[in-house]
Amino acid sequence: MAALGRQLTLAVARESVAASNLANLDTPGYKAQRVSFDEVLDQQMQGGLPVAVTQERHLPGTAGAPAGRQVADTEDLASRRDGNNVELDRELLSLKRASGDFAAAQTALAAKFRLVRYAISESR
Repeated sequence: MAALGRQLTLAVARESVAASNLANLDTPGYKAQRVSFDEVLDQQMQGGLPVAVTQERHLPGTAGAPAGRQVADTEDLASRRDGNNVELDRELLSLKRASGDFAAAQTALAAKFRLVRYAISESR
């Protein structure tokens, strides 16, 4: 269930970033962004992420779970004359993929809940 929750969260983050890119399609100088979840996962697998202590009441240490999403500029895309590198087709495809990932995780999660509901109702 936790893995499905992470998949849902990642799909929402990808949809949000793609929607933001589409909203800035005509903004001069805007650089398309991407969700770099793989980088966060690699950091987590290598011992955790450092936690910034910005107030004296904060506790030092490492984060126990990934930060959720990391957004980075996409530099490898060709820019137009106005400096914007958002590609409409690429962002629409990204939205469609994220939507499919979300739907798949949602279906699997609903099936798990149906099994739990069945187990509870059959035990009576």
